[in-house]
Amino acid sequence: MLIDDLKKRMFAAIKANDVVEKELFRTIVGEVTRTGEEATDEKVTNVLRKMVKSTEETLGFTSDAEKKAVLERERGLLESFLPKGLSADDVVKALAPVADQVRAAGNDGQATGVAMKHLKAQGLAPDGKTVALAVKQLRS
Repeated sequence: MLIDDLKKRMFAAIKANDVVEKELFRTIVGEVTRTGEEATDEKVTNVLRKMVKSTEETLGFTSDAEKKAVLERERGLLESFLPKGLSADDVVKALAPVADQVRAAGNDGQATGVAMKHLKAQGLAPDGKTVALAVKQLRS
């Protein structure tokens, strides 16, 4: 399970006295396990995505070079645990069975909803921006 991999990395960082990695993984493990519910891969992935987004937002507001370097490293560590994202072309291919429904939707928002529902049913979780691009390709 993904949580076990994160814990291994956290303990390795503790042994190596790597403060950045240790604190990052400690935060993730704490966030995932704080409710006492089972730490499923889906839950871990959601926390990782949320933290990547937060890190990217913070990067946009930071001008200190040292802090930027730490944030870039954290983002790289977080992304290393996330499944590789789909490209817009991959999403268009995955939407082939529902392409007519996407085209027939009243607007791009409804079309994106149809697309996301289909993709989630397929076990795929692409970025919303990528899905929006794929929907625009299908509807043009």
